[in-house]
Amino acid sequence: MNDANGPDAAVWRRGILRAGEPRPTTVVKFGGSLLARADWQRLLRSLVGTCHGRTIALVVGGGATVDSIRRIDAAASFDAAVSHRLAIDAMGITARLVADSTGWPLAVDLPASASPCVVDVPAWLDAAGRFARLPAGWHVTSDSIAAFIAAETDGNLLLTKTVPPPEVDSKGWVDEWFATAAIDVGRIEWVAPVSPTTIRQPDGRRAPRAAASQRQDSRSTSRRPPTAG
Repeated sequence: MNDANGPDAAVWRRGILRAGEPRPTTVVKFGGSLLARADWQRLLRSLVGTCHGRTIALVVGGGATVDSIRRIDAAASFDAAVSHRLAIDAMGITARLVADSTGWPLAVDLPASASPCVVDVPAWLDAAGRFARLPAGWHVTSDSIAAFIAAETDGNLLLTKTVPPPEVDSKGWVDEWFATAAIDVGRIEWVAPVSPTTIRQPDGRRAPRAAASQRQDSRSTSRRPPTAG
């Protein structure tokens, strides 16, 4: 991100998790929980606007769709392989939603000729036997999958989250498999929105962002480890 003083840059807090030389392609993981914000499209376009000169491959988290699968699994205890596959399929839904809303193309072959593009994660993983190389379980989320894609495509990684990483320990901010998935990733950056906003309730009303954070915190009592979007 090279326009640190531009208007788009003012929207974001940012930092570096791992220093490294810039590479032509950057895999941008856009947290699915951000899709609950009323201004998510403006937020996403502003983020891409700060990435001049890079080929951007966007990985969209599963958000509320995956949260629903997680809650059902917590009650019914599916086989780990089943819930793992369903969660990845849900990332295909959010990818299509973002692609349709932005007009950016869905991509399976990376690096794609078009930038920005939205990665069709299930299709990409199903190619070349990549899906079989992922462990099955809730300890592998879109964070690790984005890192896996960045490593496979010799790209850098940019994690877009609702909150910045903790200063001391990133446990819970990224999933348990992330450190393994990111071993071969060069530069890893993070961004988080500067200010809270409102989210849309199921009935169309809007609630403060803080209320969403409280609901996220309440999920930490489940038997599955919580992850940040």
